[in-house]
Amino acid sequence: MNKTPTIAVAGATGAVGREMLEILEQRKFPHGTIKALASPRSAGQQLPYRGGTLTVEPLTHESLRGVDIALFSAGSSISKEFAPAAGKAGCVIVDNSSAFRMSDGVPLTIPEVNPESIRNLHASASLPNVIANPNCSTIILLMALTPIRRAFGVERTIVSTYQAASGAGAKGMDELEAQTRDDLAGKVVRPGIETGGVFHEPYAFNLFSHNTAVDPVTGLNVEESKVILETRKIWNDPSAALSATCIRVPVRRAHAESVNVTLKTPATTAQVREVLSKFPGVRVVDDRAANLFPTPLKASGKDDVLVGRIRPDASRLPASATAADYDQPAIAFDLFICGDQLRKGAALNAVQIAEMLL
Repeated sequence: MNKTPTIAVAGATGAVGREMLEILEQRKFPHGTIKALASPRSAGQQLPYRGGTLTVEPLTHESLRGVDIALFSAGSSISKEFAPAAGKAGCVIVDNSSAFRMSDGVPLTIPEVNPESIRNLHASASLPNVIANPNCSTIILLMALTPIRRAFGVERTIVSTYQAASGAGAKGMDELEAQTRDDLAGKVVRPGIETGGVFHEPYAFNLFSHNTAVDPVTGLNVEESKVILETRKIWNDPSAALSATCIRVPVRRAHAESVNVTLKTPATTAQVREVLSKFPGVRVVDDRAANLFPTPLKASGKDDVLVGRIRPDASRLPASATAADYDQPAIAFDLFICGDQLRKGAALNAVQIAEMLL
């Protein structure tokens, strides 16, 4: 890989695309030419970058010629249309959509968790040079679980997600803000999907099952299936036992997750806290005395995944448990984690993959 590659951001005018440009600038990513690509209707827009501006070009097969690394955040259908041909032509695609995550031979990569996954970019004959960015909820979850798994093993995980509007992009955030203003003004708030919006339930001051289709047989929605299947692929463990419940909450940005994890080897709270605090990209926020723990606001705009509420699973302890019991090694723990969906859950992870390629 050229040390000053030509790069492109496809979907540059969207929420994640803009975040990618901001992170490339903040991290001083070394590159030569950079292209901001989007739909033809966005062509000609000016985006700020490194003290100047980038003029948005329409995304075409021609616009990807000569590009060494392309960061895609333009949706699954666009990725399927452009990524395979660009990959075969030698461009490395880091794709933020769900289009190729479960495709055989396509790396599904979190740099801190499974960097070895990108070693063979030609494992898929039909999709060479394509790397998939995992789902945002999966990334945030595995940033907290992986150090625990490495140290103590993981037998089972139960996770409930509290997902912000940012997960649906700029339209989702706009819908939440507009409905909140309407509700406070005394107006009737209806599901956004009835007026061309995103969500199937009113969003202001409400929470509801994630807005993806529910499988009539399993009862899992698409987001829940992603968390389960992607975790198994990233960990290279088809038998990894997970249960997920994914919920939308009226938060503008940054996802939260409540996690119950059963270990293979018992550990103390101090030991769990220590392995988390040493893991790159994780910050422990766990002040019991002051009741200060991770929140979406604390995580918003930050690169680290915040982990707190670290405590033994009380259901595994005797009903008459004493303070001494809580200090003993436990087989299961509860955690609460928060991460910025637009950064580590999407754009930052993609840029980190590009950095690995260099």
